[in-house]
Amino acid sequence: MIHSFIFSDGKMVGRDLEVEALRLVRADKGLLLWVDLDSPTDEEIKSVLEGVFQFHPLAIEDCVTPSSLPKIEDYEDYLFMVTHAVDYTRVDKFATTELDLFLGKDYLVTFHRTPLRSVHALIDRLVKNSGPGPRGPDRLAHTLLDLLVDNYAPVMAELSNELEELEEGVLAKTSSQKLVAEILQVRSDFSKLRTIVRPQRDVIDRLARGDSKFIRAKLNPYFRDLRDNLARLEDTVSNYHERLMMAFDIHLNKAAFEANEGIKFLTAVTAVTLPAVLVGGWYGMNFENIPELKWTHGYLYAWTITILSTAGMVYYLKKKNWF
Repeated sequence: MIHSFIFSDGKMVGRDLEVEALRLVRADKGLLLWVDLDSPTDEEIKSVLEGVFQFHPLAIEDCVTPSSLPKIEDYEDYLFMVTHAVDYTRVDKFATTELDLFLGKDYLVTFHRTPLRSVHALIDRLVKNSGPGPRGPDRLAHTLLDLLVDNYAPVMAELSNELEELEEGVLAKTSSQKLVAEILQVRSDFSKLRTIVRPQRDVIDRLARGDSKFIRAKLNPYFRDLRDNLARLEDTVSNYHERLMMAFDIHLNKAAFEANEGIKFLTAVTAVTLPAVLVGGWYGMNFENIPELKWTHGYLYAWTITILSTAGMVYYLKKKNWF
């Protein structure tokens, strides 16, 4: 699907034009054009990216081939950026959607394979807003990227809640196998988020330094603020990852402690039964000339020795806190 918006002096003067009309708008240098390709067909990709804007084949290839890492490339007439939006649910787990941007002097072209909340939010804002609209494609790009980063917040909140539940589960009597599987899954989610946030921060940093001719100087502080938000997100993800590893270490120590307690208990049981085993084993031997066999009170002596030895062993183990 192709969405298009045309602005003149900050006012929207047209939207959702046909491809041939987009060619005419491109020829008018006084207009600002935003074209959004939402789940486009192969024909739409070819007609817009190749036909209307004539982008470089490598940039088009980066659009149609999903990339796991954000990036930015400088071309003569435009900037090409690969960014990622994130989403997270307990059922579907961690998911990312690639958003590609072509930023020129008088246009912005966006490309994504699935619907994005940040894009829909910007469209709603432009349609419903009666005030001044964007006066440059760099402003549009910043607003879109800002909305994309804002949508990281609910993901972070959900991951934080799941992390707290895991920390509680470590201290509770939770199934060890299930807990380890959940910890490894959340660790994988944190790792994916870190591999996205850090390169994405580097992409925004290049826009914030003022090196690009496609970013006006007055917008540099806005991109720096966006970069700082991503830096804070990266620090938060790192802190969450450290907390998760601490929870995993606590779980391993707890499991080792419980195993040691079990071994101590079995050792204590063995020690308590040792006197009875020794006495019974001694008098259970089938020798003819055992002197104690003819004692009148031999059975009582054997019982007394067994009970006193066992009681002494129990007392000793209790002093050692093995019981």
